[in-house]
Amino acid sequence: MAEWKELQGGSLAGLVRDTSTLADAREAMQGLVETIWRLRQPDGCPWDRKQTHASIAKNMIEEAYEAVDCIEENDTEHLREELGDVLMQVVLHAQIAADAGAFTMEDIANDINAKLIRRHPHVFGEADAGSADEVLALWDSVKLAEKAAKDERAVDAGERPEGLLEGVPRSLPALMQAQKVSRKAAALGFEWESTAAVWEKVAEERAEYEREEPGSAEREMEFGDLLFALVNVARKDGIDAESALRASTAKFRSRWEAMEAEAYERGVALDGLSTAELNDLWDRVKADEGMAAEG
Repeated sequence: MAEWKELQGGSLAGLVRDTSTLADAREAMQGLVETIWRLRQPDGCPWDRKQTHASIAKNMIEEAYEAVDCIEENDTEHLREELGDVLMQVVLHAQIAADAGAFTMEDIANDINAKLIRRHPHVFGEADAGSADEVLALWDSVKLAEKAAKDERAVDAGERPEGLLEGVPRSLPALMQAQKVSRKAAALGFEWESTAAVWEKVAEERAEYEREEPGSAEREMEFGDLLFALVNVARKDGIDAESALRASTAKFRSRWEAMEAEAYERGVALDGLSTAELNDLWDRVKADEGMAAEG
């Protein structure tokens, strides 16, 4: 483990870093790159040869979600496998690009390494950041500086600068996308002064929602505005809205599965129970959770 040596003024200059977890993946990574390259050769795999960025785009999403499932289930054994599947997607996309003369896996690695160093000036530069919140603020400021430089190059070339929100993928899950665009706007100064002010916005949006006709397109739009305001409550309080909803959904699924198990043991089916009986069963499962947590 790393050892800390307190020097004058609390300096961390005497830190001895732990290198036992510093993996040397050069040979293994090159082996993977060569395997994917071989699969794409004329005498390789017909399936791999015919793939394009577009044809396997959904695979990237599926593999990422499977890895997330392992993380949420604390399944370290299968997480290793799923992260490998995610990495395979990255290398395959890189090889498709290399075959088209666009970029290579080396370019990808160099680019992300340079970006990480550039966006961590508190580690690799002279900036200070003593907390996670300060790191996020610093990260946002560096990204804004990068965008300003990119915009300047675009103007010099006679092109329109990229919009602030254009870097947020529209394909992201809705809650995640809402939080990202809100955070970008807030970093530019478009922000509420406090969480209480956002709650006032939530109340305003709820009132507008309730004024619209049930089942109308306007009511649906107002519900979206209400959700957007709630996402900003989460953002102001340091909560990831997407993760919070995933956790709540997982909790609901777990309780529902417990209800099904109890109903099965009693020889009944859930679809044969009344609403009142379902609610009673839900309350019992919830109470059992509480007792298990206390025990």
